[in-house]
Amino acid sequence: MTRFRPCIDLHAGSVKQIVGGTLAINDTGLKTNFTSEHPAAFYAELYRKHDLKGGHVIMLGPKNDDAAREALAAWPCGMQVGGGINAGNAKQWIDAGAERVIITSFLFPSGTFSLERLQAVLNVLDGDRNKLVIDLSCRRVGEGWKVAMDKWQTITNFEINKGMCLRRGLNNVSLILREENIRMLEPYCSEFLIHAADAEGLQAGIDEKLVTYLAEVCSIPVTYAGGGRNIQDLELVDRLSNGTVDLTIGSALDIFGGKGVTFEECCQWNSRQ
Repeated sequence: MTRFRPCIDLHAGSVKQIVGGTLAINDTGLKTNFTSEHPAAFYAELYRKHDLKGGHVIMLGPKNDDAAREALAAWPCGMQVGGGINAGNAKQWIDAGAERVIITSFLFPSGTFSLERLQAVLNVLDGDRNKLVIDLSCRRVGEGWKVAMDKWQTITNFEINKGMCLRRGLNNVSLILREENIRMLEPYCSEFLIHAADAEGLQAGIDEKLVTYLAEVCSIPVTYAGGGRNIQDLELVDRLSNGTVDLTIGSALDIFGGKGVTFEECCQWNSRQ
């Protein structure tokens, strides 16, 4: 059954809820829904108290390392961490108390997927795929989606649409894999985390087509984030995915200043599952 997955989004060292589509390299035009007076460790302790496993700490840009480490120390091996993770620091974050590391941008140098980089990260984790989550956060492009990196501002050429197409260049042939991209990545990780960046922070409803598609093609656990507003959206994700996709709710949650759903309601939902 679909579970509520908690989050701690960090920006400039503070816990915030941000409209994902407004993030940029220099934060020009950034729209913030909420800035907490509490440190990251406060939320980690809260999640630990309610045994909300599988949540994620996401570092949105620099100056977040200390806050992330404080959160992980508050619940050792209880939360995942992502944002700036690469082959050089992945093991350090596991040693700091992360249950798993979440990786995105490092896998896409110049916007192109690198299997060699993925293998390098797995190698420093001693080949343990259970310590690795791949973030395939994406933005809509045409009728489908492409993975977005660098605070969701850079669109890669990595498609997660259904089907497969063949594109022929002047001097070579290149396959643009879609559903097969998901299949190719699954042996290297334990979960996927997917933010629908165009819906993130808007509280305007989930991307139903994306949730349905993820349920069809993914055979490992998936957490979807973006647009979640209330308990009804948990019910909707549960129905659309037949219980195979989990949901993160951020800006609509009362502990982040939202009015759509209470933290207690989400805990009760998980208890019923």
